[in-house]
Amino acid sequence: MRAIFVMVKCEMGQAYRVAREMADSIPELSEMHSTSGQYDLLGKFYLEPDNDIGLFVVERIQSVPGVKDTYTLQTFNAFSGGKA
Repeated sequence: MRAIFVMVKCEMGQAYRVAREMADSIPELSEMHSTSGQYDLLGKFYLEPDNDIGLFVVERIQSVPGVKDTYTLQTFNAFSGGKA
């Protein structure tokens, strides 16, 4: 599995509804956070290696009513804190 992060800009007043709909309907969603700044939401999605990232974003995320814009970050490695 590989992780991608997608920042989502929503129509005014729609961020929480969009987040709930994605949480309820997109099984690849691991976490969804509301954020401040240019984008309203930040989602972490886990995709199978053979999944087309662009197609996933267009068909599964951008098609949700209330989504205005997205910005996708593809990840390579995950790091966590070491144990003392």
